[in-house]
Amino acid sequence: MEFKAEIMDEASINRSLIRISHEIIERNKGIDNVYLVGIKTRGVTLAKMISEKIFSIEGKKLQVGELDINHYRDDLTEAHEIPEASPPLLPFDITGKDLILVDDVLFSGRTVRAAIEAIFTQGRPSSIQLAILVDRGHRELPFRADFVGKNVPTSTQEHIAVLLPENDGLTSVKLYKL
Repeated sequence: MEFKAEIMDEASINRSLIRISHEIIERNKGIDNVYLVGIKTRGVTLAKMISEKIFSIEGKKLQVGELDINHYRDDLTEAHEIPEASPPLLPFDITGKDLILVDDVLFSGRTVRAAIEAIFTQGRPSSIQLAILVDRGHRELPFRADFVGKNVPTSTQEHIAVLLPENDGLTSVKLYKL
């Protein structure tokens, strides 16, 4: 892959997460029934970062669950590719709750579809909203994020890499040419 540009630096990612946090609070008229569910791996990190931002605004910390969607992916067709199902690490009952599903990049929509399928194996939430750091377009399924850090129109010959301190040791969003 060939590096093309840094799309977001640490400061712009921080500003986006603060804005997303305010939008979550406003849209849900507070956070009393709101729970964050991060899609492994970077979605979990972003959900924790949003939880901290909301704590600094509201003085209450939102619970964060981790969702491993690998078993629910529709692009694993051969038997040897299908991973063992790992139970979602949701430390709360989701029934009747307003869930904010968090991920780093929204592309085809297939990850979101798999995540929603995994969530419904755990219960029936009141609502599922989607928070994404980067929306790059090229949807194959009809999903739209409720909260977006940055829209980045890309070609299918490009790749977006989200780098976060917990996973990568730095904070950045980079664009690469395949």
